[in-house]
Amino acid sequence: MSHFEAFMLALIQGLTEFLPVSSSAHLILPSEILGWPDQGLAFDVAVHVGTLVAVILYFRKEVVALLSAWITSIFKGKHTAESKLTWMIALATIPACIFGLFMKDFIELYLRSAWVIATTTIIFAILLWWVDKHSEHKFDEYQTGWKRALFIGLAQAAAIIPGTSRSGATMTAALYLGFTREAAARFSFLMSIPIIVLAGSYLGLKLVTSGEPIDFSALSIGIAVSFISAYACIHAFLKLVTRLGMMPFVIYRLVLGFGLVAFLLSK
Repeated sequence: MSHFEAFMLALIQGLTEFLPVSSSAHLILPSEILGWPDQGLAFDVAVHVGTLVAVILYFRKEVVALLSAWITSIFKGKHTAESKLTWMIALATIPACIFGLFMKDFIELYLRSAWVIATTTIIFAILLWWVDKHSEHKFDEYQTGWKRALFIGLAQAAAIIPGTSRSGATMTAALYLGFTREAAARFSFLMSIPIIVLAGSYLGLKLVTSGEPIDFSALSIGIAVSFISAYACIHAFLKLVTRLGMMPFVIYRLVLGFGLVAFLLSK
């Protein structure tokens, strides 16, 4: 790919990874609509690294506290709110791992299409609007019990379907359970850390065994741009979501979904 394509794809990944608008959908669309070449495994690994570093760096204090409490709970049996939250994040990660392991090939073969993206983009926009409107908005992420964690984890697993949005699905599930908007976002962002680590590791292993040639200049662009854009996106989203709610993202998804339907019908 050209450096411009690398820049734009990394920017798209960084801006959409943590917003409820589906990063996978936005990365599929350039190839569907503009005819851009597939970015390849190496670039996928690069943008995963960039977004992972961004979320860990942004939540560095929370990550250190959660990991420290989690290790203490294992070796000393001392449980705190932080250790409990870490266990709930781990539990919420399991469904996506299982679903991804058994369904990834089927999804790649049959559901990576513009029509699927358009449909899921619209459906999950309506779901996000409904739960945001009717949520009690009273719980924070530290009040996540195992049932809530598993429910949000199942939503994350469903997000393997293109156009669904991992962040969108997990925030929708958390809002449905009565989380505040900021708590839903924070839990979703913290949940992203193990799932990005696992996805990046899987892609990295595939890259090593594939023998695919590596364009290091494109990779450098991918890491840097996805990191900067993802970090800025997390900061802005947490600042704005409590004031604006989810409606701007609902509108965006509806415009994107119906615009894509119109484009496909015109072909």
